Amino acid sequence: MQLSLSVPLRTGVKLTTTFFGVGFLPLVPGTWGSLAGIAVFLILPATGLWRMSVCAGIAVIGLILCGKAETAFGKKDPKYVVIDEVAGMMLCLLWMPFYNVKVLFLAFLLFRALDTIKPFPARWIQDRHGALGIMGDDIAVAIYTNLILQIVLRLVS
Repeated sequence: MQLSLSVPLRTGVKLTTTFFGVGFLPLVPGTWGSLAGIAVFLILPATGLWRMSVCAGIAVIGLILCGKAETAFGKKDPKYVVIDEVAGMMLCLLWMPFYNVKVLFLAFLLFRALDTIKPFPARWIQDRHGALGIMGDDIAVAIYTNLILQIVLRLVS
């Protein structure tokens, strides 16, 4: 049995999981969501736990709301839901030994490529229902991206 959401709750879920409408941008919502993740990452202070805390907060909010987004949009893993890409892209960038435009671009390309290919266990996770399926594959791909970048950046620096 699928539960319906009240209009205010449905609106709030849609607004939050589309990352304030970014998911409604044309053609490639996941790409727009990834770019939003980079933007959020860059506007946060690099000192302290800001970036890690905001990334974790966005991921937790996504885990809480993405299942409800399937109800609000009436379909499994709606393309408009990009909070998973925002959290994933931020996770890709955490704890890098250094940051510059090349690192950001490489992280973006690698994350988008892996999100498309979905290496194990990302595809398996995506097949789960609800929030775990929506958020989990992007978190898995973000971990892969982060680990690959950590190795590459340490080898070239």
